Amino acid sequence: MSRDARWKALLELLVERGRLDVEEAAAELEVSAATIRRDFDQLAEQQMLVRTRGGAVVHGVSYELPLRYKTARHASEKQRIAKAVADLVAPGEAVGLTGGTTTTEVARALAVRSDLASGSPALTVVTNALNIANELAVRPQFKIVVTGGVARPQSYELIGPLADGVLSQITIDVAVLGVVGFDVTHGAAAHDEAEAAINRLLCERAERVVVAADSSKLGRRAFARICAADAVNTLVTDTAADPETLRRFEEAGLQVVAV
Repeated sequence: MSRDARWKALLELLVERGRLDVEEAAAELEVSAATIRRDFDQLAEQQMLVRTRGGAVVHGVSYELPLRYKTARHASEKQRIAKAVADLVAPGEAVGLTGGTTTTEVARALAVRSDLASGSPALTVVTNALNIANELAVRPQFKIVVTGGVARPQSYELIGPLADGVLSQITIDVAVLGVVGFDVTHGAAAHDEAEAAINRLLCERAERVVVAADSSKLGRRAFARICAADAVNTLVTDTAADPETLRRFEEAGLQVVAV
């Protein structure tokens, strides 16, 4: 396992559990205790965790991992979800993509669709996520529109009134939301209120809204609400989702696609 992959795994375990012992982490990742101690020390220098005697605890401000440190947990599910979402987009449409690991996979799935290999444009992509814009900018058949705003380091998303100015002037066919939590009662949500506000505006400018969320996100709540569940047309998730939860979404009027 590379150092980068090891660090990502350590940080996700730490966020999940709140505290990790050196020996526990070494057993989980199948490396030596000395390697874990060195990793903990280097991550502490970056203020990604707080070093303790014999281990580490979550840093006071790291409840949300920066995108670059998120591992490919539920990777196969996210890739299946991404392909299913990409299949909902028709050639020539304007699609809005928020930031996040699942929406990044959606962008990649769109990029490899053979029927989107040419056109003028084959697709218009509106995004406030710098990493998504960077990946798709090399596709000359795609028209890429990036909102203005201030970059949020955790998610690479642009937020603030500059982004509002662009989104208020456009209309899109479909908005694809990456979420931290999606619940029938509380709706779609993100960690950050400014990020949620941009995502909400993207939804308001769209003819239809798709939430792309693996089953671990369903039934969860988060701090900042993006939109109500009934503002979403389609939920695309994986087959590990609780059937009762999916039934409740369907009763709320959503089309549910489980892949």
